[in-house]
Amino acid sequence: ASALRSQDKEPISREFELDIREGYQTGLISSVTELHASFYAKNYGFGSVFERKVATELSKFIGRVERPMNTTISAYTGNQLLGSVSLDGEDLGEGTAHLRWFVVSPSAHGLGIGKKLFERATAFVDQYGFRQTRLWTFQGLDAARHIYERSGFKLVEEKPGTQWGTKVIEQKFIRKMPR
Repeated sequence: ASALRSQDKEPISREFELDIREGYQTGLISSVTELHASFYAKNYGFGSVFERKVATELSKFIGRVERPMNTTISAYTGNQLLGSVSLDGEDLGEGTAHLRWFVVSPSAHGLGIGKKLFERATAFVDQYGFRQTRLWTFQGLDAARHIYERSGFKLVEEKPGTQWGTKVIEQKFIRKMPR
């Protein structure tokens, strides 16, 4: 029921106070999972496989988010999550950051929140000296792709896949450390 209610929230007013927070916040796992599950179910037909994958993998990651090479960056107005992105500096091996769980609430689309989150994410990656950052997404998420490419990511691979429980054209993007 809460997932259905979140789809019907009023858009955020352009006059709001944005609070960017780094690290774990109470309710982050459920809020990020709900944003992903409801958006991708409504727009792309993703189901329980995707929701379980987000919840399980995000929960495991949050167990080690306080280690220096990992972070999650979230945007709030008051206690309402507007968007989030996480960087896992451990799961892909030394020197490679894994950008994961990037999402912006549909009620906050077009307000520049994704851009702000990505600016903080790339600053984190550069600060810790990762040689590269990788992310997986799928074809058709044009607004997100624009943010990725504007942030220095390049599309390096496309292939049909079902890692999220629905057949899509999966895309792998890589951003190399600026010189």
